Amino acid sequence: MATTVANSWELTIQVDQREGDEGMKFKLRVKGDLHVGGLMLKLVEKIKAPQDWSDHAIWWEQKSCWLLKTHWTLDKYGVQADADLRYTPQHKPLCIQLPNMKTIKLPVTFSGVVFRAVAEICKALNIRRSEELSLLKPVDEPKKKKKKDKGAESAIDEILNMDIASGMAGGALGLYSKTMTPTYDPESGSPASSTSLWFGESPLTASQPNLPPEELAKLYKPLTVDDKAAINAGWLDSSRSLMEQGIQENDRLLLRFKYHCFFDLNPKYDAVRITQLYEQARWAILLEEIDCTEEEMLMFASLQYHICKLTLSTEPLTNSNEPEIDEVEAALSNLESTLEGRNADKILEDITDIPKLEDTLKLFRPKRLTLKPYKEYWFVFRDTTISYFKNKESANKEPIEQLHLRGCEVIPDVNVTERKFGLKLLLPAADGMNEVYIRCDNETQYAKWKAACILASKGKTMAYSSYRTEVKNIQSFLQMKSLAPPPGQAAPDVESMEMNAECFVSPRYAKKYKTKQLTTRILEAHHNISQLSLMEAKMRFIQAWQSLPEFGIKYYIVRFRGSKKDELLGISYNRLIRIDMSTGLPVTTWRFSSMKQWNVNWEIKQVAIEFDQSVSIAFSCQSCDCKVVHEYIGGYIFLSTRSKDQNETLDEELFHKLTGGQD
Repeated sequence: MATTVANSWELTIQVDQREGDEGMKFKLRVKGDLHVGGLMLKLVEKIKAPQDWSDHAIWWEQKSCWLLKTHWTLDKYGVQADADLRYTPQHKPLCIQLPNMKTIKLPVTFSGVVFRAVAEICKALNIRRSEELSLLKPVDEPKKKKKKDKGAESAIDEILNMDIASGMAGGALGLYSKTMTPTYDPESGSPASSTSLWFGESPLTASQPNLPPEELAKLYKPLTVDDKAAINAGWLDSSRSLMEQGIQENDRLLLRFKYHCFFDLNPKYDAVRITQLYEQARWAILLEEIDCTEEEMLMFASLQYHICKLTLSTEPLTNSNEPEIDEVEAALSNLESTLEGRNADKILEDITDIPKLEDTLKLFRPKRLTLKPYKEYWFVFRDTTISYFKNKESANKEPIEQLHLRGCEVIPDVNVTERKFGLKLLLPAADGMNEVYIRCDNETQYAKWKAACILASKGKTMAYSSYRTEVKNIQSFLQMKSLAPPPGQAAPDVESMEMNAECFVSPRYAKKYKTKQLTTRILEAHHNISQLSLMEAKMRFIQAWQSLPEFGIKYYIVRFRGSKKDELLGISYNRLIRIDMSTGLPVTTWRFSSMKQWNVNWEIKQVAIEFDQSVSIAFSCQSCDCKVVHEYIGGYIFLSTRSKDQNETLDEELFHKLTGGQD
């Protein structure tokens, strides 16, 4: 019966209505030379329902693909009588958990690639630079935890429905056509009309109150590298649509800042972006997704307390109450990540001779057995190399040793309260990384030497403009970490807090202290930042997060070519790090700036990368599809090509070329 006159055959199509309406099935007699557009026309004529079908398209269930090329024929697509086709809306509701852990329901394109879907979401939420964000699948929690965690879930996962537009008039979301093109006043930078604040900005720009400690403790905390690798495996493929990746309407996905290089952060335009960044950082600290010291935890707690206090104050918080934007920008000018290829970081024109640092510092090499671990030497830092001598008088002779810092890892070893200012340098060597510890005497010395080490690790000298900014940022970070009250200052009044101190620290630290002790320590730390405005405090929190050694590193379990054991690969905004799984220590670091090319062998699922000086590596991914890692690397290379003179237009084609699969 399926093959009658002139090779026509019967095709069954399921028609999806709006949410809540029952679907319908229709049978159409078609030929293989009928194009998809003609098929949809036939179908709509047969449905005879007075409805706008312009957002509908055909989805092929078995092949898991959209038939969006309406000029293609059924033969070209390979559609035959057994095809299971659905005529379904391209925009469907999606539950999106924002970085602040609030969940919104928003109509999103299920037919466009995820890169475009994220751009749509960010446009709706007034978040600039959508290329820095992506969608992440939530980790499946063990079944036994689900019952126990029910209370915590209800506390943070109340869904706010954002689909307030009436229907999808004109084939696009009414949401966008009416309100979703935010226009800015060129003078003030504020939205030019109230319509851009389409549902009131407060759920997005106001910081959320901290959860009670008992609810915080119930939330899932990734503790092992396996847990972290499992989370990072969940990033969706930006080059494919949501439907193609098995996402259904009303599914829950996490919107997160994926790429940790925040370009052109501007308090004038980025109220939502900065708040959501702050919230992502805050939750990373509270759930211990990133390691920090006790001193740093208390500093983060004091900033959270300050932000809560200002958010809850009765005085309305408007931009007019904020200090001059230039002041905020000057204080936090290095908040954008300094990718190697960035034009902003240039050699200062007035410097003809590359500056050097000279001072007496202490050094310790763990591999050398000595009775006195730290020993004083005369240090000279020139270009990207540290040389050390027995004393100042010997500086014109051969050094005891030269430390070449290009490609090294710089890890702080600091406790401001105990006056300990140390640096741990992991220096590249043929057999891995050599450890060297350097101890400074005070904050000023530490800031200068640490800044020089950070630049040298990227192959830059102190002649670069970012050196001075880096020194200032380190000094500002140390000042915030100082927990000792100034001399002569009375002890803080514990009753003045009016909030539960345990809300501001991770559950592990909350168990360590009695509430009164914790309150005292947070209030002492708060003294250093009590004069900050709300925006400054959020920016400082983000900056402090960026200063943590583990900031922005995403872990994957891989197996390197020629190796029989699993290892960790850390992907950061400017480098790849090979990490020993048993010790957690870096073995080798490769910088993106020295990368010549990379490719993926899709058959054996192996990523191969070539660097300068004939260095090449290859690895297969054990904890995720290699496409996830390939996209991460390509994404960071793509982001390094951005410049301020580009306006905000993005070369989407280049993004897919650098991150896409088999092209």
